[in-house]
Amino acid sequence: MPIVLRPALLLVVLAVAGCASSGPAAPPAPDRALTAERAERLDAVLGGLLSRCRAGGCALPVGRGVEVDSVVVAGGAVEVRFSRDLGDAPVRPATAAAFTHDVAAAVGRVLPGVPVRVVTRGAALEALVPNAYRDSLSRDPSRLFAPPEPTYPLTRPAAPPAAPTAGLAGRHVALWPSHGWLFNPETDDWGWQRARLFTTVEDLLTVQLVTQTLVPILERAGAVVLLPRERDPQAAEVVVDDGGPGYAEAGAWADGGPGFGLRAQYGDGQNPFALGTTREGQGAATWTADLPAPGAYAVHVSYAGGAGRADRSERARYTVRHAGGESAVLVNQTMGGGTWVYLGTWEFDGPASATLTSEGGAVSADAVRFGGGVGVVAREGQTSGRPRWTEAARYYEQYAGAPPAVYNVTGEPDADYVDDYRSRGEWVNWLRGAPFGPSFAPDDPGLGIPVDLSLAWHTDAGIDRDGTVGTLLIYDSPGMDSTGTFADGTSRLANRDLADRLQTTIVDDLRATFDPAWTRRALWDRNYSEAARPAVPSALLELLSHQNFRDMQFGLDPRFQAVAARAVYKAMGRSLAEQRGRSFVVQPLRPTHLQATFEGGAVRLAWRPQADPLEPTAAPDAYLVQTRDGERGWSEGTLVQETHASLPAPPPGVVRSYRVVAVNAGGAGAPSVALAVGLAPGAGRPVLVVDAFDRVAPPASVALADSAGFVDTVGVPDGRSVLTVGAQRVFDPDLAYESDAQPGWGASGAELEATVVAGNTHDHAAAHGAALLALGHSFVSATDEAVESGAVALDDYAAVDLALGLERRTPHPDSSRAPDFEALPAPLRDRLGAYLDGGGALVVSGAHWLSDAAADPASAAWVRRYLGAEAGGAAPDAYALDAGAGLVPFAASYGPDRYAVRAPDVVRAGGAGRLVARYADGQGAAVASGRTASFGVPLEAVPDVGQRAALLTAALAAAGVR
Repeated sequence: MPIVLRPALLLVVLAVAGCASSGPAAPPAPDRALTAERAERLDAVLGGLLSRCRAGGCALPVGRGVEVDSVVVAGGAVEVRFSRDLGDAPVRPATAAAFTHDVAAAVGRVLPGVPVRVVTRGAALEALVPNAYRDSLSRDPSRLFAPPEPTYPLTRPAAPPAAPTAGLAGRHVALWPSHGWLFNPETDDWGWQRARLFTTVEDLLTVQLVTQTLVPILERAGAVVLLPRERDPQAAEVVVDDGGPGYAEAGAWADGGPGFGLRAQYGDGQNPFALGTTREGQGAATWTADLPAPGAYAVHVSYAGGAGRADRSERARYTVRHAGGESAVLVNQTMGGGTWVYLGTWEFDGPASATLTSEGGAVSADAVRFGGGVGVVAREGQTSGRPRWTEAARYYEQYAGAPPAVYNVTGEPDADYVDDYRSRGEWVNWLRGAPFGPSFAPDDPGLGIPVDLSLAWHTDAGIDRDGTVGTLLIYDSPGMDSTGTFADGTSRLANRDLADRLQTTIVDDLRATFDPAWTRRALWDRNYSEAARPAVPSALLELLSHQNFRDMQFGLDPRFQAVAARAVYKAMGRSLAEQRGRSFVVQPLRPTHLQATFEGGAVRLAWRPQADPLEPTAAPDAYLVQTRDGERGWSEGTLVQETHASLPAPPPGVVRSYRVVAVNAGGAGAPSVALAVGLAPGAGRPVLVVDAFDRVAPPASVALADSAGFVDTVGVPDGRSVLTVGAQRVFDPDLAYESDAQPGWGASGAELEATVVAGNTHDHAAAHGAALLALGHSFVSATDEAVESGAVALDDYAAVDLALGLERRTPHPDSSRAPDFEALPAPLRDRLGAYLDGGGALVVSGAHWLSDAAADPASAAWVRRYLGAEAGGAAPDAYALDAGAGLVPFAASYGPDRYAVRAPDVVRAGGAGRLVARYADGQGAAVASGRTASFGVPLEAVPDVGQRAALLTAALAAAGVR
């Protein structure tokens, strides 16, 4: 480890030091002279210190690449200059002080009593301490990015039941999942940018993490989220344009500037927003679309950009009519013209419509887009043939009106791969506009959207057989212009502050909830395009290694995905609040212990808040109660202060569903489990539906010395998943990567890619209730937690319908913890056993509850005693069951509408049980015993309500309920 002595600099410093005297410069004191012998000793002591630090013996983490670049004696002090790698570690006041003390102690063994300063990257080590960890007197105001704010954000709800006051309201966040389906001119074909590994591909895994998980969290906090890839996994798309079919207007309107023009495909350099027209004026414009099928559709709008936008309304009101009623969104048309502006995603079960009116000033009317659609940007004459949400950002940016210089940064006709990763940061700058415009034209006016920060979310490569590869953060401090500042003079060390907070929050939360040894990798200051090009604070996140099996055991787990996304949201929220000196409150978790029952001619809905052990500020202040009649369309909700509400009962024959959203100053949490009630004319005591399907899980895996990987393809997604490509095919850990086409260990198929896969939607009571109403039974519902707690009086009900779905014990990713999601835990067995002992009737349905119970002697004994059932293995080819009236098919294939039932339990009669239904291959599917009936298939997995009702009829009859 050579120490570079710089005698020229030393002589200059000494000469300057002598200017204070009237005579010749005095030589340095003998005990401070840096002789050759002392230089050798410094070399040794500093080398020893670094060896100790690399082994973990210092407070500051020191990597293998850290070296001493030089030692300079100046003004009677010693400056030890370390290589830039020293700054790859997170620096805190205490660790900076401790490391400086250690360096000073080492230097003091050679040069006693000399003050020592530690430098890296041209600045004191203390300069790398983020503002978040400094006291108020030492904070660096130069790294607070806080340009002037507009009066109104790009979009906001017109009349929200609860608006966040200490969340992200008014903040604009640009972020994106990495890579995507891309055209390769060398092969004249389209494909992924990364290899298919461990049932997924980075191009889709990050879509799940960002678009499906993080974006809803940010939006519930009030943020305006902007993405350069299509956000809507709905493959259908209907565009209604001004002047075309489905468009109508009333009031004073005139022709406006250029606007969106619909084409079957768009060639190289074509801007869709320069091919059509717009309308300008005051009044009302309505777009009505006939959608190809019921479902959830994102709604985007467009309006004219360019000159004149400053004169438009900041309160253009779009009212969307959907299955749940009406929702109004205010759009600030002084910004964001000439692109797609997202209003929200709603469920539709008939024609969809949106109406534009103005609450002050003129408005522009162009096109409205329902759904995500398929790719329409052609490369060398061919489009991708894939849903647009799978495509790389380069193509969506063109479809969204970005100029060619943004999405074709290289200017080359065949550089899609490079253009894709370079374009994302320039797209941010195009959104923001002067003086934060694209790096090639910073004074370009752009779209005027005040983007506050950007994040590129990736996963990395690399293998660690002994643990996780872990989390890397990348930022850039010089910038594309090498000035080290943004256009407003803010230091680009704001990027380091953001990256450090992101990494710290992610790693802390993952260690607290999943893996105490989760690896914290470096904080890299590198010129990566997605970190260097944005003209706003930005970072690039590599959450984990998609090539490492241990990382992917976590990464494919929906619980892990939720914690990681929530950590990113918290880090973003605190960073943005810090920039402007505001408070930040974390939004609450979803309520639990729900029950919906009849009380005095009304519906009583009750629940409990869920504490967040990581965030004391995440306590709810109030709750939104949302309702739905039928299968689609939730209301915006009614605000209540208590943990219960009395609500009007539904009309007879209507299935009315309820869910609860906890809210506080930080925003709204995720919705609770959906419960439901229904009244049947002339019915007696109602049936209680108990939703006991809580499980979300990664694909099942094996980890042997010579065979490791995922033996299941999907697992149980939380809601709907988009990350799966196909089954893992290569399980040999020693098979090395050769190419993306032959990636070795973990190589996976492609049979499911671009498929939206339903998992646990937390919405099962309504399906059971619809069948019960068809049989003439009133019904209410509760969650298993409410039943287990004793909050539900089971004796009040004619029967209990226990919906177990895909519930079964699932190993926690941290093997030191107990498994989750036991199907029949002791408290539930105790409540149900007491109910049955008192003469109650019980229907049980689920796919894996019998095999789960068989793993526990006490549970197996309870099942045999009360249900007369035993586990008989699995039925891997089952797709239908027969209760005596013909085959009844159930969902056995992966798709967007219902979760798939794969290899359900074979049910055998035990004790007093008797077989009452079989699978199509003749194996047992259901038994009855006493006043119970038990199915090996979840009843909600039967799509046809009539067939579902027929199965329930047989089950209730077997249980003695008429």
